[in-house]
Amino acid sequence: MNTMAPSSLNQPRRVEHLVAGQPTRDGAGVQLSRVLTRNLQRRLDPFLMLDHFSSDNPDDYIAGFPEHPHRGFETVTYMLQGRIRHRDSAGNEGLVTDGGVQWMTAGRGVIHSETPEQTDGRMAGFQLWLNLPARDKLREPWYRDIASTEVPTYTLGGVTVRVIAGESHGVKGAVQRAVTEPLYLDVHLAPGARFEQPLPATHNAFLYVYEGALQHDGGCLQPAGRMAVLANTPGSDGVRLQAGDASTRAILVAGQPLGEPIAQHGPFVMNTEAELLQAVRDFQSG
Repeated sequence: MNTMAPSSLNQPRRVEHLVAGQPTRDGAGVQLSRVLTRNLQRRLDPFLMLDHFSSDNPDDYIAGFPEHPHRGFETVTYMLQGRIRHRDSAGNEGLVTDGGVQWMTAGRGVIHSETPEQTDGRMAGFQLWLNLPARDKLREPWYRDIASTEVPTYTLGGVTVRVIAGESHGVKGAVQRAVTEPLYLDVHLAPGARFEQPLPATHNAFLYVYEGALQHDGGCLQPAGRMAVLANTPGSDGVRLQAGDASTRAILVAGQPLGEPIAQHGPFVMNTEAELLQAVRDFQSG
């Protein structure tokens, strides 16, 4: 079944390779799958990390993420299910619930905590790290909680798209960024449905399937729990997604690479080792 209009793309991107997430624990013991790791930061610039968490066992998430610092990048937390409380050193506090997003710009530095506000049920979602250009790494921290009802959403045939950032088919997302130009879509496809999204050829892009499976041109099957790195082929003009025999959900993420040096020490991401040392000194001195 094809529930979308004829193709508007001349050269859809192919899958360069598939990546399986690495099971790990972070914070005070939260069980998650780290999908975008350091060895892909250059290839998927400006994106630094993607974690996927999903469990109905409270022991996997209840301890949360106690106070910890960040400097030099943005964190995007997208909750599929569950409730998590954010508090930071600037006195900000917010609750992110089912379908909601928290977009935080750490800038010159913030200390924050993320604590689940539930003792049972499923906790599921993503955290994406988006790099900041050198000129913005020491800007004032900023954050915004975006309720599920504030995430622009549209439907095309058998496809529903939530536009967290960027723009899709004339629908502007909840957040826009001028330099990295991130696109962040949560795409829900009915069985057999197809969806196309134009992308600038210069943007790095990836797809992560979290339910069902996608069928790509050339016979590549992308099952749940796998990230597809999309090739930057000269002349490519977008991405084409097609669901298999089951309902499928995936996030599509793309952005303009910064092309700047990346120096990382845990929660600090700067451009040079000297800047990292300064970040550690600033944190230690309060």
